[in-house]
Parts: sequence; structure tokens; C-alpha cells
Amino acid sequence: MRLRGLVLAMLMVAGAVAVSAAATVVPVAPQLRGEGIFLPNLDDDARRCRVDPAELDRPGVEVDARLAACNDAADEEVNGANDEADLTMIELVGAPTGETVRVNATPAQYVRIFVRHGNGFRPILPGDGVITAVEVRAGAEIAVEGRDIIRDPARWDGRVTLSVVLGDRQLDKELRVAPLLLQHDLMKATKVFAGKPAPGLPPLPGSHPGEWGKFSAALNRATRAEGIETQYIAGTEPGWQDVWWQDVFEPAVASMPARHGVQAMRVIIRSANMWDLGVPTPRPLGRLLFRDLRGPDVAVVQELGDTAPVDLWVDQRGATGNIEALPPYAGFPHGRIVYGSAPADSNRKPAAAFVGMLAGQGLQPPVVVDTSWLLVGHADETLHVVRADNARGWTLMVADPRSAERLLRQAKDSGGGTAKLFEDTNATRKPSVDELLGDAKMLAGNETAARNIDVQLSIMLAATGLTPGELVRVPVLFEESKRGPGFAALTPGIPNGISLTAESFAAPDPHGPRVDGRDLFRVATEEALARNRVRVHWVEDLYWAHFGGGEVHCVTNAWRDTSTVERWW
Repeated sequence: MRLRGLVLAMLMVAGAVAVSAAATVVPVAPQLRGEGIFLPNLDDDARRCRVDPAELDRPGVEVDARLAACNDAADEEVNGANDEADLTMIELVGAPTGETVRVNATPAQYVRIFVRHGNGFRPILPGDGVITAVEVRAGAEIAVEGRDIIRDPARWDGRVTLSVVLGDRQLDKELRVAPLLLQHDLMKATKVFAGKPAPGLPPLPGSHPGEWGKFSAALNRATRAEGIETQYIAGTEPGWQDVWWQDVFEPAVASMPARHGVQAMRVIIRSANMWDLGVPTPRPLGRLLFRDLRGPDVAVVQELGDTAPVDLWVDQRGATGNIEALPPYAGFPHGRIVYGSAPADSNRKPAAAFVGMLAGQGLQPPVVVDTSWLLVGHADETLHVVRADNARGWTLMVADPRSAERLLRQAKDSGGGTAKLFEDTNATRKPSVDELLGDAKMLAGNETAARNIDVQLSIMLAATGLTPGELVRVPVLFEESKRGPGFAALTPGIPNGISLTAESFAAPDPHGPRVDGRDLFRVATEEALARNRVRVHWVEDLYWAHFGGGEVHCVTNAWRDTSTVERWW
């Protein structure tokens, strides 16, 4: 019995050892572990990209090509810890430690591949595509860096296949670049941008752009009241009069899952404006985006399309004041892009390559409204998103020429026929209520504008499911412009302001007729927005923006809190 017990014990120990040995030598099947999403790594985390002041106003496209080509993805280095955070990490698990591993990506031109090497990274693509046996034994960690955004889905849909070859085996992992998502106006502004005169050059007296002090003081009061920083950017000596900061870029965000949660990058989409400065030249104001805004976690991209300049009023359609975004709603968890265009038989449209790039991101399908009847032709001239106590949480504020005319008649009926527009300003034209109501041509033009806005609204209501009763209508008089073909706002276009938070709106001061000491246009606007629990900050923009064809929205831009962006993956 003792012998049998001893033998049994020996067998049990031997079995346990065998099981333990087997557990330690069973190989793990080789695999690639990690998220299948990568950022377009086009920011400048180390601030190594420099802008030569002498280039800011230089005619031609060469400067713009060089500025856009300098970014973190343009070199074969990982530029510090911040740059490393913008890379997607893929672990090669279970690779035989004695083998050399080969890596490739298809299509290869849209990514750069690194492997962790010691305390840093070594580029392997573009290059020899080899991970050494030493690096495999160290636990090969592959870093994927995106080199571009989706521009034309027919040419590249944003997908890349990462292939790792181990002897006669191949592992494939499908990767996708993060799309650009436009921010929308219900997101709280964290910083507001605007222009200012070049140093030592005061605004031109009695003309646009002028009275910068009045504009900036009013804007400062509004932003400070909401706890928001304001940054004024000085233009160059010859170029500072291009003050249209809304028109030169559209802010977006690209994001991906990361070990710490979400890694996000602001992406500035530069407008597609092309000017004739003796030779075709991208709008020079856009070069200040590289000088003043690009940096850590802030990228600039441009899709300039055709480099041939076009008619001024056609080119306006390529400005980003013509690009807006709707917040999320049923069926569209990331919202939608809105932009203005023209019927098929008109050329007053934004560049096809530019809007194709926006639509090509795939998550915010565009709504297109007809803005061909407007002189400038931007979507922000007539429509603006504001909060609402409805199922969506938002609605549209709309320029309403008919209510503006009704307020003129109300003023006349109240004995205010002699009240004037712009009475408390330096404007040279100050028409009275009686003069306006006696001007048949102006009234006819105002009604024509109203009918065109009706058409825009029919499109927007069908696209969003909003009802006419949910709209916030505010008074704006329109007239046929004497500067060029189309209509423009005679009184400052109130919807063409900037939302500071979901509950606050910085609007252009309308300088409407005053009856009993009250501006009827202001009162009507404040009451309409108060029903949606939105407070109004009035901003003086008559000479800084309005007489140049725009308003507060056109001469400002903003970073917004994008932490609420719905995760798209």
C-alpha cells in the first residue's frame, strides 16, 4: 500500500508538472490589438512650423502649399509626448520572437508607421517596413500616424489596411481616419476671435472697416458677461481690412478612442476663396491661420479646388460664412451641414471640390438652400440655430422682412413716422419711417427677399421636421443692392450674430426706429428670443461690418466646447 501510494503520488506530481509546463509553452496566436481609428495628424505640437512675415501677402499659391505641407505628419519623427498622443497604437501580440516581421499599409501614402524602439519610435513606413527580431522580443508596438483627411471619397474613403507578415502568415487590420465634424452654435464658445487694425493703422474714418473701438468694446462686454475669452488678431499692413474671420475658416474636430478616453484635435477648415492678385492667390487672410492659430492639437487643412480666380460674387460662395451646422436631431446623431448654393443654371455656387470634401466626411450630410438671390450669398445671412424647449432642443432664428415692415407701420401708427433708422449713429443715410413706407421699390424688394426666405424655410422645415410655429422670427429689412447683383440687409441682419452659449446671443445692433424711446427692432428681437430663454447682447457693428456687407457673425469666429460631440465610432 505504501508503494502504491508513493507511485500514485509521484504520478500526480508528474502530471501537475506536465500540465504546468504545457500551460507555459502553449503559444498565443499572433494578432494585432488596438483601435482601428487614427487621427489626421496635421497639427504642430512642437511649434516647429514657422511663417515668414514677408510671405503673408505674397501673390501666388506656393506660400499656401508650403504652409499646409508643414505639420506633424510631414516628418519622420514623433515630436514629443503630445505628438505621441495623436498616434494610434497597435500591439503585435504572439509573434515568434526569433523572426523578423514585415509591415505594409494599403494605400501607403495616407499613413506613416512607426515601431516603438527603446524609449522612442523608429519610422518603418514609408521605408523598409521591417520590425526587427529585437523589437519583436521587446513587445512590438506599432504606431499609426494619419497624413491627411478625406478629401474625395471616390479617390480615398479614409480606410487603410495594415498588414503584418510573419513568415508564411499575414495579419490584416482595417483602419479608418477620423472624419471632421463641424461644431455647432449650441456649444458654448470658449474663445471668440475677431480682427483688428494693423499696428499703427487706425480704421478708415467714415467708411468700412471703421469704428473698431465701438465694435470691440461692445463685443468685449458681451463675451466678458458670459465668461469667454476674446482674441483680436492683427492683420498685415496691406491686408488688415479683410476683417471677415467667419468667412476664412470653419472650425471642426477630429476624435478617436484612446487609452485615456478620447483624443481630439481641432481642425481649421480654410475657405476656398481664390483671389486675383496679378496671379491666382488663395485669400491671404487664410495665411494668418497658420501664423496665429495652428499649434498643439490645432491643425489647418485647405481644399482650394480650382486655382483660377472667379468673379468676386461667385467667389463669395466659397467663404465659410456660407457653411453652418445643425445640432444633432432624430436620424442625424451628428447633425448636418448647411450651405448656400444656386440653381443648376447659375454659377453662384461654392467650389465643388470644397463642398465635396465637407460632405465626404460622411457623418453630417448637407442641407443646401438657395442663396443665389443674395448679394454675398451666405447661409448665415438669414438663418441661425438657437435653443428651444422642443423635442430637438433647438430651432431656427430667421430674418423676417415682413415683420420688419409691420414694425415700420406700427411706428407710423404710433406717431413715429419721422423716426429714423440709424438715428444715433454716424451713418450718412438715415431714412425715416415715412420715407421707407413711401418707397415702393424698397417695399417690393423687401417682399421679394421675404419670398426667397420662404423658399429657404420650406427646405429647412422639410429637412429638420421643424414646424413654422417653432421658428423665431426677427425683423430685418432687405433691399436690392447697389454694389452688385442681389439683395442685402438694409438694417443689420439680426440672425447674423454669434451664439456665445446656448442661452446667449451677441446680435448686431439694428438701429431701428425708436418710438417712446424704445428701438422697435430691438424690443421685438428680445421678446422673441426670451420665449426661448435666450438673452441678447447688442454689438455695434455698423461700420466695422454692416456697411461692408456683413454682421457680427461675419467678423468673428470661435472655438467651442466640443466635449459634447457624440462619439462617432
